[in-house]
Amino acid sequence: MTRQEIFDKLMEILAAAEGSDEIVKSCTESSRLRADLGLNSVNILYMVIAIEEAFGIYFDDVGVNAFETVGDTVDYIEGKLS
Repeated sequence: MTRQEIFDKLMEILAAAEGSDEIVKSCTESSRLRADLGLNSVNILYMVIAIEEAFGIYFDDVGVNAFETVGDTVDYIEGKLS
């Protein structure tokens, strides 16, 4: 799976979590999960669960606060898939 495919799938997850495609229209890898996208701890926890299901991976050695940006999240997923 390419980095772009991971990013696109992550955007689908974020759109579903927020119930709107608006969040992903201006989202980039440098977008901050909390400050720019307005996600709180509960939103991030749900995002992690959705990522685990969508990608078939598990967040075993990392806390939800370890991800500052969308790019950090993509990096982690990419590393777990390789």
